[in-house]
Amino acid sequence: MAQQALPEREARLGRPLGSGGTERAVTGVALLLPGGGPTGVRRPSPVTALAVRPLAARLARAGRAEGLATHVVHYRCRGWNGAAAHPARDAAWALEEVVRRYGDVPVCLVGTGMGARAALHAAGHPAVNSVLALAPWLPAPGVHDEHPDPVKQLIGRRVLLVHGTNDERHDPDLSYRYAERAKKVNRDTCRFEVHSDGHALHQHRAEVHALATDFILGSLFARDYARPVADALAAPPPLGLRMPLASGFGTSLRH
Repeated sequence: MAQQALPEREARLGRPLGSGGTERAVTGVALLLPGGGPTGVRRPSPVTALAVRPLAARLARAGRAEGLATHVVHYRCRGWNGAAAHPARDAAWALEEVVRRYGDVPVCLVGTGMGARAALHAAGHPAVNSVLALAPWLPAPGVHDEHPDPVKQLIGRRVLLVHGTNDERHDPDLSYRYAERAKKVNRDTCRFEVHSDGHALHQHRAEVHALATDFILGSLFARDYARPVADALAAPPPLGLRMPLASGFGTSLRH
């Protein structure tokens, strides 16, 4: 697919939450990458950025004492657009901007839907130490792209994919296949399944946000992971790639 021309606009970082908005030193950053669609060069709807703000705010609160800053990335356009992969390029720009603002600090890329795909693509940047992909859009080769999405850029990163088993928008089986390929090159890859939940993961939002917080803070600040996360990372396929997210995670199942 030929690269689509973009209107003259730039990607930007949203207002920092957490230590980035205070005098406290920033020692880690979570970059949140919203969802989108397969195509489209118009400006994204504000709703997509608003959808990830609750998680961004929770992360900022949970990581404030350790110096975590969170930013929501605002894309130049609303679509992936084939080989142009505009959101992945915007994620790469955002990583450079984080380095410019905060220096040599570890970054976790946190994406939902199309943003999860962008996070996985941009993971090779030296600042990235971890990736969280929520309900990732990972189309089968030949649908929107000719080749399967790459996985070698994940080497040396902690990687967590989370998918609802009833997601009718982005096929959870495709994220499992991606996780299988990723696990072969990077043992620090795991995947959780949220049984009976759909694309937005609303039904078990509290557990999903607790899982995200545990993984991100554990990856950025060398905290101990909750036992299910540690077990998922250590388990061979398929166990570590089909780990069920238990009801009550974050309350009764901390460690």
